[in-house]
Amino acid sequence: MNTDRTPVPHLGIYPCSSVLSVVKKFLSAALLTCASLAIARAAEFPFAEATIDDLQAHMAAGTLTSRELTAAYLARIAEIDKAGPKLNAVIELNPEALAIADTLDAERKAGRVRGPLHGIPILIKDNIATADKMETTAGSLALVGLKPPRDAHLVTQLREAGAIILGKTNLSEWANFRGDRSISGWSGRGGQTRNPYVLDRSPSGSSSGSAAAVAANLCVAAIGTETNGSIISPALACGVVGLKPTVGAVSRSGVIPIAAAFDTAGPITRTVRDAALVLAALAGTDARDAVTQDLPADFAEKLAAAWPAGALRGARLGVMGAPGSARTANKTFSAALETLRAAGAELIDVGEAPGLENSSGARIDVMLYEMKTGINAYLAELGPDVPIKTLADVIKFNDEHWAKEQPLFGQQYFARTQAKGPLTEPAYIEALEKCRRVSRTEGIDALLEQHRLDALIGGGPTLAAMAGYPSVTVPLAPVAEMPAGLLFFGRAWSEAKLLALAADFEARTRGRREPKFLPTVSAP
Repeated sequence: MNTDRTPVPHLGIYPCSSVLSVVKKFLSAALLTCASLAIARAAEFPFAEATIDDLQAHMAAGTLTSRELTAAYLARIAEIDKAGPKLNAVIELNPEALAIADTLDAERKAGRVRGPLHGIPILIKDNIATADKMETTAGSLALVGLKPPRDAHLVTQLREAGAIILGKTNLSEWANFRGDRSISGWSGRGGQTRNPYVLDRSPSGSSSGSAAAVAANLCVAAIGTETNGSIISPALACGVVGLKPTVGAVSRSGVIPIAAAFDTAGPITRTVRDAALVLAALAGTDARDAVTQDLPADFAEKLAAAWPAGALRGARLGVMGAPGSARTANKTFSAALETLRAAGAELIDVGEAPGLENSSGARIDVMLYEMKTGINAYLAELGPDVPIKTLADVIKFNDEHWAKEQPLFGQQYFARTQAKGPLTEPAYIEALEKCRRVSRTEGIDALLEQHRLDALIGGGPTLAAMAGYPSVTVPLAPVAEMPAGLLFFGRAWSEAKLLALAADFEARTRGRREPKFLPTVSAP
């Protein structure tokens, strides 16, 4: 869940402007020097902004090996994440990464290439289980040493596709649903992740480390998870592409949960094309996650296919958010709308979804009810001999380790979810029904049908997240040195259409910029 307290203009443009006092107090002249050195090193990184297609072309030509690529990213992480500006985006590295790269290089040499991700280094969020030498903790010290019995299904998918799991990324602890005053990008295990554009600004959450790592070229792509904006919001704040798929496209088995009604994993990349290729590898049915049985048979095929040129021409896009006059005052958003019109899209002002403003209580209730059930089920799979068996045990651990786990904020959400009853209670059933009705029947589905739309733009990530529908954000040119982005979303299983629209927009704007690791924003 994203519970970032950053003020966000309700225009579909998302510059992240809050200052994290917990980060700012650590800034000094030394940090400025390190940031300057990092900028120089960044210019020398040979794979800066490299795409999956670029890297595959070099490996196919024999001018690059997966080992060389993996070693380069490991060195990059050492220079930028652990030294230099110390982004703190990577919580742990995979000690087997280079050996896996060697195996994949040998396969390529023998004539076997598994697909577009063969030999590609990818970071994954630390709430995604791996049954290897790495930890899976959701950033919590309570879970250190508690080994999952198997890889998460999405990790199996990545491995089978030939991807290299380079390591785990830091996150807002427990996916930002522990305390009601949580700090995005902070975890008891990993500390504070910094925004690579301006180091004292929020990276947003909860997939903070995944977004910051991709933005800073610490990996080719990363995997995040979202319940309510936790892929989209940090992608916007860190100037990258975030793709939250339809719930059911990617299995949640082996992912530490919040709410089954809303949870999903998805890719964070630097280009729309890369996001599509990664999602095509992630997607698949899984007997351990019943909702994946609804996955269309041709879903991955459509994602990997080439998109038609000029997808925006003739497209009808519903513009959500504030009235047109307020949006026009925002030059960045106004320019984005003009780009869409110039590309041949027809823009229809649709305002807000009816009932959305009054649905936050129901949405939180669904998460509170479902989290205890989900966490207890996840912990039960770790075996009978682990010291942490239930959410109640986690709460107790946090209280007993206050100085390390609760120095900045508490665990009010944990206490509230622990007090909830079973999922058979009328209050839960009514809350879930309201969420579905407001976000789907009276929300996205109704707006698309009423205005004969291909997709919606603007607004915020909540509506699509609550519906379990797909959304994708595309970077725009930075605003006051901080990234901005435009959000596209639509009906269930419309990823291929949304990505085609987003790719056309991306090609026309080219708003993605490499970060400069600035200590703070420039004085006006």
